[in-house]
Amino acid sequence: MATRILSPLCSSIKKSLQSFGAQAYSTAPVSSFKASDVEITRTTNPAPKPEVSTLKFGHHFSDHMLEIDYTSTAGWGKPRICPVHNLSLHPAAKCLHYAVELFEGMKAFRGDDDRIRLFRPMENMQRMLRTSERSCLPLFDGRELVELIKKLISIDADWPQLGVSRSSSATLFVLIGPVGPYYPTGMAPVKLLADPKFVRAWPGGSGGFKMGSNYAPTMAVQNVAAEKGCQQVLWLFGDDHQLTEVGAMNLFTFWLLEMFGAGTACVVSPVEGVLYNGEMLKIPTMTNPYVTNRCMKELLDIQLK
Repeated sequence: MATRILSPLCSSIKKSLQSFGAQAYSTAPVSSFKASDVEITRTTNPAPKPEVSTLKFGHHFSDHMLEIDYTSTAGWGKPRICPVHNLSLHPAAKCLHYAVELFEGMKAFRGDDDRIRLFRPMENMQRMLRTSERSCLPLFDGRELVELIKKLISIDADWPQLGVSRSSSATLFVLIGPVGPYYPTGMAPVKLLADPKFVRAWPGGSGGFKMGSNYAPTMAVQNVAAEKGCQQVLWLFGDDHQLTEVGAMNLFTFWLLEMFGAGTACVVSPVEGVLYNGEMLKIPTMTNPYVTNRCMKELLDIQLK
């Protein structure tokens, strides 16, 4: 089986994330849904169950699913077990573009005594909560979710569930809309957090590709940067702490006299300081930003002419 959270908006977690996972082992956060509040709607059109001999891994789904909605203003809503249905998402939902989502795989086994048992569900909950925290998704009481999963299994006890495989279908869509400036206050210089314990990309990984999975894990680190008075993250790599990129932008330096990030959204973002090993290193970019301004002009000329 699989548990998945898709979030159109990244929730705000108002606490320190300096040590990821420290709170995730707690299965009872302040606010959570309750299994006792579950609302159950059973299908009136059950699908035929496949023969065991014809089962394929990840190709069959049961009649019901569990849903629990969350908003940053109202918190968790009531759990619902209902017939399986398609999800309705706005094309700009963050889970589609920046992979602000998670999944958790869990197995349930039917024993010789015909009883169904979950395999170490609380360990799955601990990992799921760690992932939720790392992705800036809302936390919950893992024990309550386990109870809801038990209820779902009792309703659809004879069905196999989700597997990982190559997609057999896809939809390509294009979404357009007007935008204002990336930085409403103008080209103000920013401070960067450079902490080698956070790594965004590495050889053999997917950092060189425009994939949503490269974005979701960085959001919690961005929160850490904000707590330390920085606006963006300067991603380091390797034992010698090589400079790679700033936020999701390319990084440019000019003899350490100028430093700036450049990307499609912000165009050019000058850097005035880098917080490294607890020390704010001052970068005199704005003293004489010749290269920075020239790059800004060249890029704007390309866009507007």
